[in-house]
Amino acid sequence: MAWSTSELADLAGTTVNTIRHYHRLGLLAEPDRRYNGYKKYGVPHLVRLLRIRRLAELGVPLSEVDRVADSAGTADRLREVDADLAAKIEQLQQARGEIAAILSNNAPPDVPAGFASVAEHLSEVDRSVIHIYSKLYDESALADLRDMVAEDAEAGDDGKELDALPPDADEPTRQRLAETIAQGIARNLVDYPWLSDPAGHLATSGRVAQETFVEAVTALYNPAQRDVLTRAAVLGHQIAQEVLAARGDADGEGAPPTP
Repeated sequence: MAWSTSELADLAGTTVNTIRHYHRLGLLAEPDRRYNGYKKYGVPHLVRLLRIRRLAELGVPLSEVDRVADSAGTADRLREVDADLAAKIEQLQQARGEIAAILSNNAPPDVPAGFASVAEHLSEVDRSVIHIYSKLYDESALADLRDMVAEDAEAGDDGKELDALPPDADEPTRQRLAETIAQGIARNLVDYPWLSDPAGHLATSGRVAQETFVEAVTALYNPAQRDVLTRAAVLGHQIAQEVLAARGDADGEGAPPTP
């Protein structure tokens, strides 16, 4: 009995292209050809193909089929494959959870992981910044950042005015907006002290984080927005220090040192 390529593919439950791919990789030997030039596969080819497909179904990379097919070391390699599959399953389950959160909150599909619940309060620029932060800070810091977004929104600081600020915004508008934003910055500095010294929450070096932050702000905000953010940061730190100093005086501890 001899089969053509398409017949062999049908028997094995695969495709002609897959068989050709296995030939290119050297996993499946080329068969003899009939007088008319068509390939002529036999039982050994079918058995070999079925064995390859079985290992592939188990998650064994094609580059390791021959190694795993050999009984030596098979158990150890299968344990490694199993661990890889477990990690992939966990990743897929996490992805499903994120998709569920995106759908239930009607959030944009590109919302940063974990931020679907507050997506309605994030502009496109906010999402871009948080995507960058997700590579700079650890999970704990990102969880705090999510809480900050929710708290700022509750306080009415949705950032829409900053997003709409034109590059040629006048001085009074800039100062007023900076003073408004500074209140939220101060609140966050008081409630999340690590913001004043984020080194313990960085997922990369401080230099890389600082340079990346500067590049991001420069690229994502226009000159007027950057000016407002700079003013707001200075004012926010000043307000936070005053609040902390007042708390220290009330506790009889005096004002904390300025970082």
